[in-house]
Amino acid sequence: MNGREAATPVAPIALEPSGPEQPPRKVRQEPRGPAAAAPPRTAARRLPGAARRARLKEHEAALVGGYRELARLAYLVLPGGTDRHHRILAAHAVVQQALRAAPPDGPAADPSTGPYEGRAHETVRLQVLRGALARPLRRRLLPLPRLWGLRLFTAAGSPEDLALDQELARATPHARAGYALRVLEGLPSDRVVALLDLAGVPDPGRALAEAEAIHAGHRAAGRDLDRSPEFDPCAVRAQPTDLLRRRAKGRLLAAAAAAVLAAAVGLSPAQGPAPAPQAAADQAGRALPPPRRAAADDWRRTARLDFGVWPARGDLTADRALLGRAAAAWAGPSPQVRRTTEPGTPDGPPGAAQLLYAGRPDGTAVVVLYGEGRLARYTEGPQPELTLARADDADVTTAAALALTRTAEGARYLLAPWVDAADTRDLRTPDAAARPVPHPDGLTPPLALTGDGSCARRPVLQLRSSPVVAEQHAFLLADVGGLLPAHLTWTPPPDGSPARPPREATGPEALAAWARTSCGLPGAGPADAGPGTRALNTWAFATQQLPEGEGAATWVCVRRDRWDGGGSAATALLLPDPRRTSPAPLRTGGAPETRACSRFDQNVLAATWWRGKSGRSYLLMAGSRRLVSMSATGALTMPETKAPARALAVPGAGQGEVRLTGLLDTGARIGTLQ
Repeated sequence: MNGREAATPVAPIALEPSGPEQPPRKVRQEPRGPAAAAPPRTAARRLPGAARRARLKEHEAALVGGYRELARLAYLVLPGGTDRHHRILAAHAVVQQALRAAPPDGPAADPSTGPYEGRAHETVRLQVLRGALARPLRRRLLPLPRLWGLRLFTAAGSPEDLALDQELARATPHARAGYALRVLEGLPSDRVVALLDLAGVPDPGRALAEAEAIHAGHRAAGRDLDRSPEFDPCAVRAQPTDLLRRRAKGRLLAAAAAAVLAAAVGLSPAQGPAPAPQAAADQAGRALPPPRRAAADDWRRTARLDFGVWPARGDLTADRALLGRAAAAWAGPSPQVRRTTEPGTPDGPPGAAQLLYAGRPDGTAVVVLYGEGRLARYTEGPQPELTLARADDADVTTAAALALTRTAEGARYLLAPWVDAADTRDLRTPDAAARPVPHPDGLTPPLALTGDGSCARRPVLQLRSSPVVAEQHAFLLADVGGLLPAHLTWTPPPDGSPARPPREATGPEALAAWARTSCGLPGAGPADAGPGTRALNTWAFATQQLPEGEGAATWVCVRRDRWDGGGSAATALLLPDPRRTSPAPLRTGGAPETRACSRFDQNVLAATWWRGKSGRSYLLMAGSRRLVSMSATGALTMPETKAPARALAVPGAGQGEVRLTGLLDTGARIGTLQ
């Protein structure tokens, strides 16, 4: 078995019961509800021997032919909780004993159920339902198939499946039975009520109502209920978790015998090694495989650079107990662990996790795991904390750094293995040189990259990739308060060539623009981005010569892209800055949820009032490369006017709302960001 699966599929399990086992140490209490009493059987004429044998063969054929579906039905109705191993065995025991319980005399199924399926299958299904309802999950009451040396677990499903399983565990047995018949079997309401009544449920209508309420809250999981591995006791994983216990017990017995022998001959017993820790398990009792590890040179041999090729680093990568606690914290919520999910990040356990880091960077144990496009940072302190962040489709820049710790001194980062050089620079002083940052084994010292609350400083990371990845490739990352920093990019003004994607913001023109847009734009820029931000781009979509010979101004759109695909945008006017004092931009519009100024919407229009040195006011207007003409209503009325340079300046009152409309060369019309 490999480290990822550590499991053997079994389909189906058909083990002979070998008597009751010992009761578990802790049995989950079922939600209170009226017990399902088996309904009295109606007297039936005893069939002749040949007919009885024929009827039993029909029941056996129905059980064998529908074994997997019947086992899934029993598994859903049986109590949930942490003892998943015995729940699997109990589901098989219920199905296998249904043949013994099915009455060979009388009708094979109640006629009220209708001709929906074979009558023998109806009878066997009813007996499975009765068996799952009548017997609690206690090994001393329910003889189970025996399985030595292995623990069984259903394969992990989706986060929606796990949420449904937890909801069913809190429900009454009657509600679970109604849910299984209504959703898994797909039966209409009247048939569900009839079958629940035959199974001995005292209030079938109430059970169905509870089942419908569960289905309403978990429709995504319900659609795939018949295919989900979470609820399939016939496709399970097997893991030898008890081998460690038996080995530890053997060592204890050997140590005790050695101690007795040593006492008899007057020798001191030697102390052996401590027993190996048991495998970690999630809240549902499923064993968690140890996190996988990438080879140290994987990033040199792949064409895809993301967190999946980070090697495991840190001085605690061999601490299996710590790694187990981190994996268990990610696998499910716990009252002992404070859980934080960054915006747009799906919550739920990973299918398989990869270890990126385990160490004590600031005296506190930190573990970073990666799986299914998400990062999980587990920190052990007075109260353990787990932070989840989305990282799907990360690349050489967005997977280049992550924040390990945050203290009063700043954030300590772990850098990607392909980062050769690291510096810090202040966006507000673009002409100042960058300062080198030491990063032994990828770990930086604490860096104060969040600014001081004013616009005086805007420090960022400047990283340079190894020549193995890209020659002379440097890029900027801004701390936005989350697990991952945001990638800063720049799109220069149009020059007549086709539109190009954003480029790295490390050149003089880009640094001069970010010196202006990094502060003073509410809702835009690094200071207001917040966790969950993937990238920030400043796009200079137009330049305009100001009236009265006051120089050239630049129109920009600052775009914030989140990891979940959403984003915001704000337009601004950068007035001339001959003294290089980086004055604040003049914000002209914005939208909190939009795809404007992204590669999917590269048409933008903006306008603002401006006063020249003569005291005269003008309405400055500009648009992106496909703009043909503009018109305005409101405080300034302007008929459709051509804009050859994609910018206009019209004298006006200097105040008041103006509704501007732009015509594109495609014939479409656009407005300003609101």
